Amino acid sequence: MYRADSASQAAPAIPFYAEQAGECRLFEHAFRQRLPVLLKGPTGCGKTRFVEHMAARLGRPLITVSCHDDLTAADLVGRHLIGDGNTVWSDGPLARAVRTGAICYLDEVVEARKDTTVVLHPLADDRRVLPIERTGEELQAPPGFMLVVSYNPGYQNLLKSLKPSTRQRFVALTFDYPTPEIERRIIEAESGADERLAHRLVRLATALRRLTDQDLEETVSTRLLVVAGRLIVSGLPEPEACRAAIVDALPDAPDPAAALDEVVQAVITE
Repeated sequence: MYRADSASQAAPAIPFYAEQAGECRLFEHAFRQRLPVLLKGPTGCGKTRFVEHMAARLGRPLITVSCHDDLTAADLVGRHLIGDGNTVWSDGPLARAVRTGAICYLDEVVEARKDTTVVLHPLADDRRVLPIERTGEELQAPPGFMLVVSYNPGYQNLLKSLKPSTRQRFVALTFDYPTPEIERRIIEAESGADERLAHRLVRLATALRRLTDQDLEETVSTRLLVVAGRLIVSGLPEPEACRAAIVDALPDAPDPAAALDEVVQAVITE
């Protein structure tokens, strides 16, 4: 989670992000217009890094919540806690973001219970308020507050999808894996790989994605390529690094894994 430093400290460095299709400009416009943003795209394609980059670029603190099946409205908004014989209200991450004018990022929001996402509605429309029923408060979001959510459409099913009443409150940004040229830049910047290694890893990704499009539900992400690059730069042999970071990180079916291994060997020995 990215947090802004105090005013007395030097401004934090902006996390590296390689823009693909004007998404930074659109995000800035949404921020100025006080509009919430929905990020759609496959896992490991850079959605979280994009939010970290934009929060630093806009000079806003960032509060990130990784959503899951057991996430309740109280987990987001807050609850009363008992300590030293007293009952004290404790803000959840969403309430803290509203009070402090932070960017609140709900990662994989469809994983949360549907009754939980309903609390986002008054924040995601023109009201920009967060009612806290247990305290009787109604928090008005300041101009610096922004709500950002993300999900992976590839994992959507009938039980896990955003309701239209939720989805249509957001400005949508669609992400995909970068073009080869941009992906090479990312691998070089994030892993320390040289141009030749980055080029091989991108060629490997292209070959694996072509294979997994037909045989597997998941494919190699840019994140996995960066991990492989870091292992190789640290001195691990390339076949071993690719096996650990890429092949074994994908589904466990033995036949597809063997096929992926063959592709790895073919590409890195060219």
